[in-house]
Amino acid sequence: MAHVERTMDQQGGAYALFQTAIMLEGRVRSRTEELTSLMQSLEGSNAALQAAKDEAETANRSKTRFLAAASHDLLQPLNAARLSLSALADLAPGPEAQAVAGQVERGLQTIEDLIKALIDISKLDAGVVLPVIKPVRLADLVAHIEASFRPFAERKGLRLVTRTCDVVVATDLVLLQRILQNLVSNAVRYTEAGGVLIGLRRRGGLCRVDVVDTGRGIPEEERALVFDEFFRGTGEGEDAGGPGLGLGLSIVQRMACALGHPVQLHSRVGRGTRMSVGIPLAGSAPDAPAHPVPVATTLTGARVLVIENDVSTADALERLLRGWDAEVESHRALSGVVDALRAGMRRPDVMIIDYHLSDGACGLDVVDYLRQACGWITPVIVATADYSADVGRRVAGAEAELMLKPVKPAQLRALLAHLLA
Repeated sequence: MAHVERTMDQQGGAYALFQTAIMLEGRVRSRTEELTSLMQSLEGSNAALQAAKDEAETANRSKTRFLAAASHDLLQPLNAARLSLSALADLAPGPEAQAVAGQVERGLQTIEDLIKALIDISKLDAGVVLPVIKPVRLADLVAHIEASFRPFAERKGLRLVTRTCDVVVATDLVLLQRILQNLVSNAVRYTEAGGVLIGLRRRGGLCRVDVVDTGRGIPEEERALVFDEFFRGTGEGEDAGGPGLGLGLSIVQRMACALGHPVQLHSRVGRGTRMSVGIPLAGSAPDAPAHPVPVATTLTGARVLVIENDVSTADALERLLRGWDAEVESHRALSGVVDALRAGMRRPDVMIIDYHLSDGACGLDVVDYLRQACGWITPVIVATADYSADVGRRVAGAEAELMLKPVKPAQLRALLAHLLA
């Protein structure tokens, strides 16, 4: 009897174990199904996120291409307006006319700055700006920036001081120049009394560039916002160019990130602000700058060939050049140049050529034709509203001077005088 009871207990225990195993197997199957469903859901979410990321990147690239194309169309009439305004100012030298011309010029400059800033932000966000790191002597760059901003500082009664040392850093010269220009511009704009200091300090393997002002300072609650687009802070600052656009520090942050240069802000309300940029020291010295070339002082009698497909820009440029006593011949395309050569056109002293001509033609094709067909090795200025690096490389490869639209008349005249020297 005892044996039978033990056997029944064993069978009962085995049955209980069997039931437990079946129950555990069901739970494992259920959990496996839940995990499988969760993994599938995650895979679907990842695919959706990747699709959204691809769509956003495509939209960003499209935005960059659109802004680049739109900038050309926007800057072209702006270029014609600036050239016409300069010619008009030369014709009407009275103080009242000059004052009105100055107001219009400042308005055009504000429009140009806004367009360029939006293009810069778009390109930086799209990651199409690739820094070219080379050794740069900072003292030379600071001296150039000081010379550029000194008239604006003096106009406001401010002192602009530099404290430099002979230090060579590894950076992209163009991007770093834009960064420092924006920082100094902000410092001058928002400082009413005292001055602005641009200083260099070695810190281990870095050189720290400080832009210090004695302005109103930045409240603590605004310091996290100053790098946002279109944020201009409390109050309105003014300089020779009018109120700011609120894009300078946003561009500074993006360019500094692209370079890997940390930017720091220190400010005390009522005492001033210090903006600092850390730049790694370079292991070698930069190439020696070219010696300056003597510059001619007059354009009288200089023969200038203009190739410009935009009628308003061509007319404005012709009027401006003739106002400088130059002899001007203007054509819209290569075909006009070929016809003029058959009619006995003389070799020009300098050429001003638009990069983008009608029907997809390129102004450099005109340069190549004249060099090959006529053997003319004539100085060339290529004017364009296309700010892409590819255009810059092509112009440099053609040994021509690049001038970005809108063309500043004073800059154009100085370059022409230089090339004619």
